[in-house]
Amino acid sequence: MMLGLKTLLLFGLGGQELLLIALIVLLLFGGAKIPELMRGMGKGVKSFKEGMKEVDEVKKDIENEVKKDEE
Repeated sequence: MMLGLKTLLLFGLGGQELLLIALIVLLLFGGAKIPELMRGMGKGVKSFKEGMKEVDEVKKDIENEVKKDEE
């Protein structure tokens, strides 16, 4: 969670801007939908991380095969 906050701060968003965004989200989706939205975002991030791990594994496999062919 802290990494996300640092990322937002890098984009020049301060406390007031984050509060405004939170209020807009609350008005658009209502209090009851926010946990569902956050759960969906968490699943999306988890899926993305798993996909990146698979890409890294395939990349390592390819690099190992290239090294074996060079020997």
